[in-house]
Amino acid sequence: MPTTNGLAAPAATARASNSLLLSKGVARLEITMKLTTAILALAAGVYTYLGVRELLNGSPTTVFFAAVIYSVAVSVGIYAFWVFLMQFMPHVVDRTGRALMFGCMLLGSLMIVAMSSWLNASALAGAAAIQQHLAITVQNYTRDLDTANSNAIAAQGLLPDIQLASSRFSRLADAERAGSLTGTAGSGTVVQLLTQMSGQLDSLGQEVQASGKRVSALFEQGGKHLAKMRELISDRGPISTRSDAFATESLALSGVITNLQQTSVAPAVKRAATSLASGFIAPAAGGRTTDLADRQTAVVGKVESSIAAQAASLAEAAEKILALPRVEPVRFQTMSPAEAVLRYAGDFIPSWAGAISIDLMPAVLVLILCVVHAAIRREGMPAFSASGMTAGELVAALQMAREVEEARRVAPVDAAEAPAEAPAPEAATAADENVMPLSSARHTK
Repeated sequence: MPTTNGLAAPAATARASNSLLLSKGVARLEITMKLTTAILALAAGVYTYLGVRELLNGSPTTVFFAAVIYSVAVSVGIYAFWVFLMQFMPHVVDRTGRALMFGCMLLGSLMIVAMSSWLNASALAGAAAIQQHLAITVQNYTRDLDTANSNAIAAQGLLPDIQLASSRFSRLADAERAGSLTGTAGSGTVVQLLTQMSGQLDSLGQEVQASGKRVSALFEQGGKHLAKMRELISDRGPISTRSDAFATESLALSGVITNLQQTSVAPAVKRAATSLASGFIAPAAGGRTTDLADRQTAVVGKVESSIAAQAASLAEAAEKILALPRVEPVRFQTMSPAEAVLRYAGDFIPSWAGAISIDLMPAVLVLILCVVHAAIRREGMPAFSASGMTAGELVAALQMAREVEEARRVAPVDAAEAPAEAPAPEAATAADENVMPLSSARHTK
């Protein structure tokens, strides 16, 4: 028993010393915690002001005072919320109360994120988010311009076929002048027909070439608009001004893309090919003899078949070009920094983390206080502040603690030694009965 008491006493003293140190630490850091919370709330209010200012409309004075009032309300609300939790949450020890306090902290944190953190993120990364929106829009416009240009110049691939067909009919006309087709030299019906077909195809080829020049000019113009848009993205001026200029350039570029699609010569090629086949009228043979007329009619029939085949080939190629999907240019939508941050939130996770941490950092202090006060209660001392006691009260409390500790040490020792020193009650009674008082003995004698 003495050994056990000897070990328990130092342990109790150590626990009391630890709890006292923790209590003093809480008391010393109370001002620091409140000051830290106030600074964090002030920082949240400043960034909230920068974020909410972009969302308000009206005169500069109205916007300024409205943003200041909102940011001040946010700062006060955040500070009061965390100070309340620091004061009350560590002292709520029952499960139900602690669960309700955690629920209140979670609800308050969500409200803080809703009213402040996303505006903080807007202030921290709003300009970068709008720049990313502009960059993505430029990529989309570049893709649309390239697609529209590809569709427009696809008709240029028909030019070699048209030129070959024109050259073929021209050579046949030259051959017929020498009498290679009908066997009679001269410029008769067949030569005139072949020359006419060659001329029509040559005109169609010239139209395709002219269309190619228009397509090149429009594509170059679109490239200039894209270059100006990229310059606006990399510029250092105010993002709102650059966004407005970007919108103007995007509107002009959309017009260029639309013109590119209307400049395609594929519909004209298809119409010309269809007219070659359907509008062909075989001329009457003009030979001076029946035999020559028959030979001319036979050659004209072959020319008609050749023209029909060539027209079908051109119409099929033009139809494939027309079947390409039509480009629908994207429409640029201006955004505020807050909207851009929300749309591209996944690309600005570090900024979101920093914005949320400014608002929710005091939660860590609240949890630390809960752990420290739990340790103080576990060590057996109340979680009071030493700064709230007078010197006399502190001395009296220490003296009382010493007396209680000494009483605990002495009590077991007294209990163990008392039976050995004091006589048994029965033995004392018997001794009293055998002893005669001195006065009684004298009287008997």
